Amino acid sequence: MTASTALPGRRRRAASSTEVRHAVRRLPLLACIIVGLVVLALLMVVSASVGPLRIPLVDVAHIVGAQLGAIDSAKLSQRDVSVVWQLRVPRVLMGVLVGAALAISGAALQSLFNNPLADPGIIGVSGGASAGAVGVIVLAGSSTTWLLPIGAFLAGLAVTGLIYVLARPGRNTGTSRMLLVGIAIGSGCQALTGFFTFIADDQQLQTLTFWQMGSLAKVIWPQFWATIPIFAIGLFIVLLNYRALDVLTLGEREAQHLGLNVRRSRLIIIIATALLTGAAVAFAGAIGFVGLVVPHIVRIIVGPGHRGLLPISAIAGAILIVAADCGSRVVAPPAEVPIGLFTAAVGAPFFLFLVVRMKKSSW
Repeated sequence: MTASTALPGRRRRAASSTEVRHAVRRLPLLACIIVGLVVLALLMVVSASVGPLRIPLVDVAHIVGAQLGAIDSAKLSQRDVSVVWQLRVPRVLMGVLVGAALAISGAALQSLFNNPLADPGIIGVSGGASAGAVGVIVLAGSSTTWLLPIGAFLAGLAVTGLIYVLARPGRNTGTSRMLLVGIAIGSGCQALTGFFTFIADDQQLQTLTFWQMGSLAKVIWPQFWATIPIFAIGLFIVLLNYRALDVLTLGEREAQHLGLNVRRSRLIIIIATALLTGAAVAFAGAIGFVGLVVPHIVRIIVGPGHRGLLPISAIAGAILIVAADCGSRVVAPPAEVPIGLFTAAVGAPFFLFLVVRMKKSSW
């Protein structure tokens, strides 16, 4: 075959790949960000208004504006101000941070392991962080504002590193191996969590039972301010490494040929995702499937490039958690349904669909 006959084939392949990219990237990135932020802002206001005590949306806006010093607060009910500002606003803001952290961690882990099923909950990272946080709650008592994220981060980092060592990409390790490693490590973390639950007292046991299914009910302002630096550092590191994630999806050998320091990039991403997952689990409990579902949906909207995938995933994850938290207060008032039940109801069918789809085509 001559070069002239081979060239049209190459052009056809290049044209087909270009058509695929245009077919995947359906919406402009800036438009997606603006629409996502508007939807998130409206949902945050709605979430702050619903619950056992319903407060009109206009009053919620007035209360927030009064607390920020924008309007006069003389005509506002002190009861409504306390409920909105002291109880609901911090949990809504924490829901934004937790959703963004879990979704962006899932997107980064899927590229890091080059595996579509990678998720902090499925591969055991959330289980490790949960075991660390439960250990802090049981062993350290009530003084856990800063110890919770530290314990969850260290445990999540250890689990992520162990999974990476045992199911490292580029060594003929497929999806099944990574899932088996994650299941084994997750079972060990679950056993450790069960041990801490067994030795917990009655008050700690009530906290752990609800906390392990995911909840934002007990979030207060000091916890929110304590997590701001953790989430900010983790999100900044992952977003800063979007080019490295693009290259890592090509494979370890190809990434090295392109000049990427693969070991350094993987270490940085592992630490950042463990930091985000640990902080999310520490203050919101075990919320699964967010990191699995959101990145795949976002890829359909903006394409696989991490320059758009990461920020849109963060916004979409925040929307999902805020919506789930809002629903948890509406389904069976005055009781609250754990957030993890909502995300599992959405994520479990999607996970099964993804597994079946992988039999027919590669990621």
